[in-house]
Amino acid sequence: MLEGVLGRARFLIVDDEASNVRLLERLLELSKSGPVFSTTDPRRALSLFLSEQPDIVLLDLHMPYVDGFSLISQIKAALPACQYLPILVLTADVTPETRQRALGKGAHDFLTKPLDPDEVLVRIRNLLETRFLHLELQRQNDALERQVAERTAELEHTLERLQATQEQLVKQERLRALGMMASGIAHDFNNALTLILGHGELLRAYFESDVPAREREQFRLLMTAADDASHVVARLRDFYRPADQDELRVPVDVNLAIQQALVLTAPRWREECRAEGVQIHVETELAPVPTFLGHPPEFREVLTNLIFNAVDAMPTGGTLRFVTSCEDGQIHVRVQDTGVGMTEEESSRCLEPFFTTKGEQGTGLGLAAVYGFVQRYGGSVGIESRKGQGAVFTLALPASRGPGQEVQVPREVAVLPLRVLVVDDQEIIRHIISEMLQADGHFALPLADGVEVLRELAAGHWDVIISDQSMPRMTGAQLAAEVRALGVRVPIILLTGFGDEMRVKGGTPPGVDLLLSKPLTARGLREALKTVAALVPAR
Repeated sequence: MLEGVLGRARFLIVDDEASNVRLLERLLELSKSGPVFSTTDPRRALSLFLSEQPDIVLLDLHMPYVDGFSLISQIKAALPACQYLPILVLTADVTPETRQRALGKGAHDFLTKPLDPDEVLVRIRNLLETRFLHLELQRQNDALERQVAERTAELEHTLERLQATQEQLVKQERLRALGMMASGIAHDFNNALTLILGHGELLRAYFESDVPAREREQFRLLMTAADDASHVVARLRDFYRPADQDELRVPVDVNLAIQQALVLTAPRWREECRAEGVQIHVETELAPVPTFLGHPPEFREVLTNLIFNAVDAMPTGGTLRFVTSCEDGQIHVRVQDTGVGMTEEESSRCLEPFFTTKGEQGTGLGLAAVYGFVQRYGGSVGIESRKGQGAVFTLALPASRGPGQEVQVPREVAVLPLRVLVVDDQEIIRHIISEMLQADGHFALPLADGVEVLRELAAGHWDVIISDQSMPRMTGAQLAAEVRALGVRVPIILLTGFGDEMRVKGGTPPGVDLLLSKPLTARGLREALKTVAALVPAR
């Protein structure tokens, strides 16, 4: 494992003592590392860094001409935003002041001279593993953005063909049609989110350890945004569905949700607008209000839609204001902007799906989602607007009546280590699920298709099968039928991006013990194993 990590990496060593440089070069060479670049002249360090693009920098602090503190600042300034590149400091100065100063500049770890070879390799390995996890997470995020853009373009093209029949459809029928179209992108979208959430769960222990508070908060926001994104496609299908009596609801802190939504959307209303020379001022007047029973990610999505709608309405800048209050047992959330406003006709139609005043820049779905959410929870939406005088959207939501409505969190049930077969035709998906299982103490074997599963079942004992549904050669449902035909009673969990549609159309396929929708999280995986634990055959 050590050689694998070192062999993938590129190294930069900066130390004015040639003996230290030779020692590190020899140590890395014996460990079969990747390319190593070094210099004893710190004035050459930045140019080497820019030309060779190392994965880790080993840096002395006290050097002539340019000290290590200045080099850390130069390297950090040269890095793209949000990129993680570890800097390992080599120093004989271990005073608290030196350590604090180096960490403040951006160093990630320290090695004390004289160097211990074993410690050097362990610390380098730990930093590189984190570096490569960051790179993989970024790669998956970039792939997700490209995929969403492509799928969004397809969806918009499909929506254009529906314009001819728009006047003949009632709101409920339009939104149901939209839900059917949106399901076409759910599978790939949820696969990508499974990777983001899965890698995030594997990184959670690192970010919950002794890391800078800013990095810990950034990780928390990343995971919150990814979790919220997992509900987006479902929300497209569910704008106007009636409230389900069995729907899981929890107390939602309205003021906290507003603050979180503002933080999550800041790259749009602050950074992106500033880059275009536009200033958006945000003001909040959040009075103490009770909670309401709902779904926090869904409510944050509603607030996000209102924020983006307000920002789009202020192309030359302005003020966005949030005010909360409680009146007659209802929570009022007032969202006001100083934008271009709407005519009377636009105000009367802005909550309709597909209606937009933004031309090609808009889809007409954001405010429709807001209306659908409020309707399901027994609330209402008020609109005040005049052309050229901004707009005010007021959400009225029923306050919680008491603690008796709050959801009781079930007691954790321990699950013994299991032997699990994981089958998915996408290699990266099956491996991230396997890593999540192994992190919880289970043994997981990733396989590419159902034929390999049947071969493993014939060769040995397994406790659980986790299978994707959409696979070539043999679907997950077909695999379950084959397993049951062999008389094998091992529990089968069917993992799919089309779980909601399968439940509605025909229920759980024969032979499947549990239907689990993507994107898959570590928590969801644990709960699924608890559900089927009683069905695991005795060894």
